[in-house]
Amino acid sequence: MHDVMLSSGLRDAADGASSIAIEAATIRELLRKLVERYPRMQARVDEGIAVSIDGEIFRDDWNQRIPADAEIFLLPRIQGG
Repeated sequence: MHDVMLSSGLRDAADGASSIAIEAATIRELLRKLVERYPRMQARVDEGIAVSIDGEIFRDDWNQRIPADAEIFLLPRIQGG
């Protein structure tokens, strides 16, 4: 089970939670389970979410495996200009 920290910009879609516990082997599975639990999070995922695993940010590699003891943060993707 992973404790996933949510940035303040995502908390409203997760009923105000600052962190949630999710069991997932990959980023794709984590996001799928997040949306299953909090359907309003789908719009945020569609807009783009960056996932930080142990300080490394993943934006598109949703097949990335999540280590058992990983520190995970979710934050809205910042668009470049």
